[in-house]
Amino acid sequence: MAKDRYFYYLFLINALLNIVNFVPKGLINGRFDGSMASIMVAVPLGLLFTYLFGKVMGKFPSTGVPEIYNQYLPKPLSLPLLLMFAVLWFIAGLITLLAFVEITLRYISMDVEPLTVLVLFLMVVCISMRINTESILYGLEVLLFLNFPIIGYILFKSLLNPQFNWNAVLEIVTHSAHWPSFGGVATATFVFSGYANLAIFNRVLKNVNFKLLWLLGISGFLVLLTSFLIPIGYLGTINVDRHVYPWFSTADVLRTKNFVIERVLFLFYFNYLMLSLASTILHWHISLNMIKGMFASKKRKKPKRSFDWWVIILFSGFTFAAQTANQFKLDQFGQLFLDVRFGGEGILILSVYLAYRRRKQRQA
Repeated sequence: MAKDRYFYYLFLINALLNIVNFVPKGLINGRFDGSMASIMVAVPLGLLFTYLFGKVMGKFPSTGVPEIYNQYLPKPLSLPLLLMFAVLWFIAGLITLLAFVEITLRYISMDVEPLTVLVLFLMVVCISMRINTESILYGLEVLLFLNFPIIGYILFKSLLNPQFNWNAVLEIVTHSAHWPSFGGVATATFVFSGYANLAIFNRVLKNVNFKLLWLLGISGFLVLLTSFLIPIGYLGTINVDRHVYPWFSTADVLRTKNFVIERVLFLFYFNYLMLSLASTILHWHISLNMIKGMFASKKRKKPKRSFDWWVIILFSGFTFAAQTANQFKLDQFGQLFLDVRFGGEGILILSVYLAYRRRKQRQA
């Protein structure tokens, strides 16, 4: 069994990765219309979701959501729920993977064929997503320890750079009085969505201690502010809207004289390449286990090992099909996913709580 600190790693990788997904772009789109207020609402709401789901999953020690559903919910309800969550976690990994293919072509090498980059990324993800759950957590820990200092250095350098325009940031802060929007809140709460990975990782985690929940709130708030405001400080309140990936455009502005590589963009890219692939592996691992839970029965707890490869073929096929979408459609799809995911997390918490109530009724 892994220690409960790994729960915080699940939060951390999701929070750090929000820089390269559609969270900054979504907040920037509403920078004059309630994004600051949406962040203020998202922090307590994200903490509430984290606490509720952690507590209800604590009632089922060493058990994942598929086992909980199959044991305590009727099949007509458990199967659609497992399918829905399998799709949501697959899409979470898919948009991260496709976004990083686009980033690689846009900022690193425009001469490489998109299909070549995608195949290379898919090979890493599809092989690794079959690793057992506990090993993925251990690998995640090593990856975060290697990458976190460099990410901290880049954030620190970006704030102290004389090119950073604090007046642009202060102008956005003056719009804090605007009412938050549903889209803004749904986008900002994605920073806290790492808690939902307990749906599968609860199998190998001990009961999570929530004494450090306040630290998640502070960390999430700071991550949201930096991912939203730093690009505005460099790209301006108006021009920032013209950048598809504002954080990579920001990193391209930065230079360092204290390292072998002068352009911070390359450091930023390779760090987030590793985090993006790890996040996709994690999400698709959960989706794979949700699908396997749909075919599990009381006589046979898990499908055959070869079943994994059929799921991998399915995932790869959908990924190749989605790769043909242009950047505008991908951006729209990413924003839509953030809204749908927000509702899906509410359903996840309520459904596990319903299973807990049904268990109590059986034991009474």
